Amino acid sequence: MPAKLSVNLNAIAMLRNRRDLPWPDVAHLGRIALQAGASGLTVHPRPDQRHIRFSDLPILRALIDDEFPNAEFNIEGYPTEEFLALCEAVEPEQVTLVPDDPSQATSDHGWDLVKHQEFLKQVVGRLRNGGIRVSLFVDGDGRAESMRRAKTTGAERVELYTGPYGGCFNDLEAAKVEVERLGQTADAAKAEDLAVNAGHDLTVANLPLLAKRIPHLAEVSIGHGLTADALEYGMAETVRRFCRACGQAI
Repeated sequence: MPAKLSVNLNAIAMLRNRRDLPWPDVAHLGRIALQAGASGLTVHPRPDQRHIRFSDLPILRALIDDEFPNAEFNIEGYPTEEFLALCEAVEPEQVTLVPDDPSQATSDHGWDLVKHQEFLKQVVGRLRNGGIRVSLFVDGDGRAESMRRAKTTGAERVELYTGPYGGCFNDLEAAKVEVERLGQTADAAKAEDLAVNAGHDLTVANLPLLAKRIPHLAEVSIGHGLTADALEYGMAETVRRFCRACGQAI
């Protein structure tokens, strides 16, 4: 099965937040994305609410529940008590745990699964007790031991950090090296019965090579590149382009 597309709405929210105005409307553009074929919506509510605001979450939850009951809501973030309480209130289908500091511009590395293994076990257990699927943001470094440790936390999925691969947009040979590392990590995850997601700097141009190397890729979460393309093609057509790049017949 081709990878599903979850549209990350953070960049749209950040554009909205430049002015004290209600547009662009995050929920409305989420609706267009789902109507066009996206399988879900992703948000990363940071403590400073510099893009997605906490008040956006119940609105997006209601959008999915009322209009797109087969779609999924994925919330990303560092597991502070405030974040975990937020997830428990909103009840997303998936929570993706990321290790970034609140001051970071964006997530740029995976979990240290040696240092944080016991911490993650507690967090994953808490979320799974609430019926939420948990994915861990991990480096695509090809290390099988990391996937073994990810499995012991109780997480059901990992999300491969694809930033280094996305950074090779002008160097095909370097991209092949990076995608092979990601593929090896995905193979190790599959061997541990972990489903594999991916995200960060993915584009229509680089998705096909990734999907070819990881045919069991479950989901890609894409925001920046998709939002940039939407300025040119519109949200609906951009979603269709990304779905096709994942291998979907749409």
